[in-house]
Amino acid sequence: MNRIDKEVSGGCQCGAVRYHTTQMLDNSHLCHCRMCQKASGSIFAGLVAAPDDTLVWTRGKPAIWRSSEHVERGFCANCGTPLFYHDVNNGRTNLMIGSLDNPGDFPPGANTGTEGKVAWFETITAIEDGGATETAGEEWAAAIKASSHQHPDHDTGDWHASPRQA
Repeated sequence: MNRIDKEVSGGCQCGAVRYHTTQMLDNSHLCHCRMCQKASGSIFAGLVAAPDDTLVWTRGKPAIWRSSEHVERGFCANCGTPLFYHDVNNGRTNLMIGSLDNPGDFPPGANTGTEGKVAWFETITAIEDGGATETAGEEWAAAIKASSHQHPDHDTGDWHASPRQA
């Protein structure tokens, strides 16, 4: 795997946990294994790695759950956003592509863990495009925007806890 000099930042949905790195690895991929499906709550986990020696947590720290003897999964304890997969033995942290501020910068180059790939995965690009949030109606889109507690896709000077549901 090659190191790519690139400034990258990201974090969780609420903004309690933020990270930054100056290098990435060229391993962007979709993992379909059952562990990644459960950890991401999706049919695959989109992952791309940063070398551990360049990854810095700039706000808060992720909560960690050890999903196997050698793998840690990081997430925000406040909002639950999955943030990473970390094999404690290989020197890199695979960040969830969706947690990056600019996820479009890392198109996947491979499918891995394909023993767990759902049968309909190959058909998802052919399904109907429901359009942008705004196409659901201006009033609905404005209400979502006005009540959103989502942190913006960039670093901010401060963070305020959003309401949590019990």
